Amino acid sequence: MSLIPKKGTVYVVDDDEAVRDSLQWLLEGKDYRVKCFESAESFLSRFDPREVACLIADIRMDGMSGLELQDRLLERKSPLPVVFITGHGDVPMAVTTMKKGAMDFIEKPFKEEELVSLVERMLDQARAAFSHHQEAASRDALLARLTTREAQVLERIVAGRLNKQIADDLGISIKTVEAHRANIMEKLNANTVADLLKIALGASHKA
Repeated sequence: MSLIPKKGTVYVVDDDEAVRDSLQWLLEGKDYRVKCFESAESFLSRFDPREVACLIADIRMDGMSGLELQDRLLERKSPLPVVFITGHGDVPMAVTTMKKGAMDFIEKPFKEEELVSLVERMLDQARAAFSHHQEAASRDALLARLTTREAQVLERIVAGRLNKQIADDLGISIKTVEAHRANIMEKLNANTVADLLKIALGASHKA
C-alpha cells in the first residue's frame, strides 16, 4: 500500500463501530483514504466539500438517519456521491434514496467486490463533478474581470449580433465596440471568437 493514497477519500458514516472498522480496514487495504464518523451530525460538521470524495452511510442510525443526511446534503447542493448500507427490510427506503440521487445501496452482509466496485464508480463521478466545478470557477473568475459595458458587449456577441448592431443597441460607436471586443478577448484569454463562445456559453449553461 502506498504511503499517499491516490484513489480519493471515502467517508463512512455508521453508528456501528464494528461496521466502521470493517469498512476502514477493507478500503484502506485497497489504497483509499478513509474517514469514519459515528453519526451524520459529526460528519456534516467536519466534511470538506472541496475534497474529491464519496460517502457510504448506514440508512438507519441513532439521531439523524441516512435519509435525513441525504436531505441535508441536497440542501447544500453537495455533489458528493452516496451509497447507502441497508439492513433487511430497508429496501423501500433505499429506493427512495436512489430517487433522490443516491448512486446505489448495498444490503448487509455486503460482498467485498461489490462494495469496492461501487466506491470506484462513485469516485469516478466525484472526479468528474470536481473537474466541472473547477472549470466553472475558472470561467466565473475570467468573466468577473469584465466591466459592465464589456459584459453587455459579450452578451450581444454571443447572441450573434454584428458590431454595427451592438453599437446601435448600446448607443456607442463601432470603434468603441471594436475596442471592447479586443479587451474582452484579452481578459478572457481567448484567441478566437470560438474560444470566446466556449467560455461564455459554458458559464451560461452552468447557470
